[in-house]
Amino acid sequence: MTNLELARGLLEQAGTRLKALDLARAEGNFAYAVRLAQEAVELSLKAMLYYVGVDPPKWHDVGSILRDNSSNFPGLPRDSIDELAWISSRLRGDRERSMYGDEAMGVPPGALYNGYDGRIAGEWAGRVYSVAGDLIAGQGPQSRR
Repeated sequence: MTNLELARGLLEQAGTRLKALDLARAEGNFAYAVRLAQEAVELSLKAMLYYVGVDPPKWHDVGSILRDNSSNFPGLPRDSIDELAWISSRLRGDRERSMYGDEAMGVPPGALYNGYDGRIAGEWAGRVYSVAGDLIAGQGPQSRR
């Protein structure tokens, strides 16, 4: 399997999560929407890294790896890379809480998130997915496959 195939496959998975995120929001399941946003961001960023020939690590927040490899994305301004990395870090902080709640406080995930949280997380995930999609479709920085 080539890096391009890996990148496209991960981006497809991210897109599916965004569709599920919309459904979760429509059903009022905002904690799940936040969780799906985090997964979509993680998959989108890993797709970008594969696309330029960087094997992403097996952890959830790869924003620092994106920053470390910013020279592989010459068409992406540093501010954009910093934005994507910030989104990744912010949503990574919600990964477990959005699934398990705050176990120490005995608060379920549904009580931690509201419609605003679901909407913002969805917007962030959509932004990252869009940048990754443009890159992989050949509308962004040139690949070093």
